[in-house]
Amino acid sequence: MLLERFGGLGGRLPVLHGRRVVLRQPRYGDYEAWARLRASSRAFLEPWEPPWPADALDRGAFRRRVRRAVGDVRTGTGYSFLVLNADESALLGGIALSDIRRGIAQSADVGYWIGMPHARQGYMAESLQVVVDFAFDELRLHRIAAACLPDNDASRGVLAKAAFRAEGLARGYLNINGSFADHALYGILATDLRPWRLNGRAHARNINAGFTPAT
Repeated sequence: MLLERFGGLGGRLPVLHGRRVVLRQPRYGDYEAWARLRASSRAFLEPWEPPWPADALDRGAFRRRVRRAVGDVRTGTGYSFLVLNADESALLGGIALSDIRRGIAQSADVGYWIGMPHARQGYMAESLQVVVDFAFDELRLHRIAAACLPDNDASRGVLAKAAFRAEGLARGYLNINGSFADHALYGILATDLRPWRLNGRAHARNINAGFTPAT
């Protein structure tokens, strides 16, 4: 059972590997790199994100994120990853599977962000492919949903490269940058073709890694 493998045995959590990226759970020690990248990319990110709270970049808020990420894995309701380069020397962004629903749905939502210095270099498209493989091959989900602002061409390109299909428009869907905005809806099914697997680029399977939140 995946909950036992990833969440129930001493806090052991998944680490996912692509060709150029490593995805792992956030740790307390990531705070400085995370806050620095988010702060320097704030003007780049804010038009596409929910309103930033006053404490958005505080250490305490980040620690709460880490604890929530661990708790979500243990309950099987979500998996939040930081995206790093292949040798883990630089933080690039973040990606998360959230609102995992079992039973008749077997589905989840996905969201992501990339730091401004690393945008449009293919890192997030690869990260999303890695997460799609993880969700379908390891978590045995049936469907992943995503949403983005209709004029966010970069995000729409990321979704297309990960084989998501456009499914419609939701009016006033999410509060983005201070107002409720329409969103383009996307989805991918476990039965859909994943082209990166046909091209000899299947990503390495996830491995279990020890995790100590307080370090």
